[in-house]
Amino acid sequence: MQCPAWSLLTVVITAVSCLAAGPLCAEPLTWQEVRAKFISTNPTLQAARIGVDETRAQEITANMRPNPEFTVGYDNLHPWRKSETTVDVQKYVSLSYLFERMNKRALRRESAEKETRIAVSQTADLERNLLFTLRSAFIQVLQQKAALDLAKENLLYYDKALEVNAHRFKAGDIARIDLARLQLQRVQFESDVQNALVSLRTSKIQLLMLLDDRTPVDLFDVTGSFEFSETIESLTEFRDIALEARPDLRAAVQAYDQAKTNQQLAEANASTDPTVGIGMGRLAESSGSDPNSNSLRNYVGFSISIPLRIFDRNQGERLRTKLDINRTDRLRAAAEAQLYSDVDSAHAALMSTVALLKPYKEKYLDQALTVRDTMTFSYERGGASLLDFLETQRDYRTVMMTYLGLVGSYLTSAAQLNLAVGREVIQ
Repeated sequence: MQCPAWSLLTVVITAVSCLAAGPLCAEPLTWQEVRAKFISTNPTLQAARIGVDETRAQEITANMRPNPEFTVGYDNLHPWRKSETTVDVQKYVSLSYLFERMNKRALRRESAEKETRIAVSQTADLERNLLFTLRSAFIQVLQQKAALDLAKENLLYYDKALEVNAHRFKAGDIARIDLARLQLQRVQFESDVQNALVSLRTSKIQLLMLLDDRTPVDLFDVTGSFEFSETIESLTEFRDIALEARPDLRAAVQAYDQAKTNQQLAEANASTDPTVGIGMGRLAESSGSDPNSNSLRNYVGFSISIPLRIFDRNQGERLRTKLDINRTDRLRAAAEAQLYSDVDSAHAALMSTVALLKPYKEKYLDQALTVRDTMTFSYERGGASLLDFLETQRDYRTVMMTYLGLVGSYLTSAAQLNLAVGREVIQ
């Protein structure tokens, strides 16, 4: 039977080992996971959401009614008399209330609610732009990982060729100078691996910065498809989606709508609001009323005051809000024109990249691989020159790196199209 102390020690050691090895066992993050983490942790987005809450809080202020006014007064005081300074004093209290006409309060509330909708749309637009930056950084990591794999594969292939040629040198098939030239060429493949490693670390650091993540670079990784799709939807479909989904256009339309409400509010503020009051007081003892009857000395009064708008101080605001309707309408038209420009440009760039990638996938990649293997086979058997062998290795590297660069351009163009459309239409 196992000792309980040993069992407890085993559990503790296992737990400590798991905790220590936890980060090393972390799974690479997919794009969906990176995106969700970014949305929940990015400080810029969090600040924008707080701004929306602040705007929503202003709706409370806009919906408030005017407060009533309570007045207490003493009248007929005689401070210059030597005596009986308060013999004629009259006491009174009054309560007044400003009645807002022309639906002012409802218009204030409506304008504040529309301001909140604009803030929500602007926050969504900020998220759209930040996601494009995040997606570009994510693609850059995938591209550098593919470049690193290619560099390692090329180095491994070249090492095998070097090994074969070392045997040929020992057998007297090639000269020492040819073997030395082959060995010197290896430096370029080693440089490719080191450059790819540095670029990959730099890309990961950029992505971690956007995620506000302090995870060590060596323990952080992402995964995703680094391929392209030949099937692209029509430009008309992307335009229609953009008109529905672009938050900046939605914000421009909402601003135009709010400007019309603000103009109505300015017109309503130009109307006069009456202040109705009611009060009661007590006459002085010297007023001549019966001093033995308190009820005869008390009185009640009503009042109503209306501002005389001899000078309309709201005239400028009425004109401003009227002009603001035209201004926001022009901004809405500009946002719509920008939308079409963005979608058309991104779609053209994506189609161009796909047109370049198709021949690579259909022909050039296989050709480059076949030529490299054939030339290597021929050189190792004395059927090709050293110069042709080295040039073929260089051509293969160039073709493969160009292909990886084009795939990266395709994914970046797809992200650009997602940005232009306003949502992810291409993963």
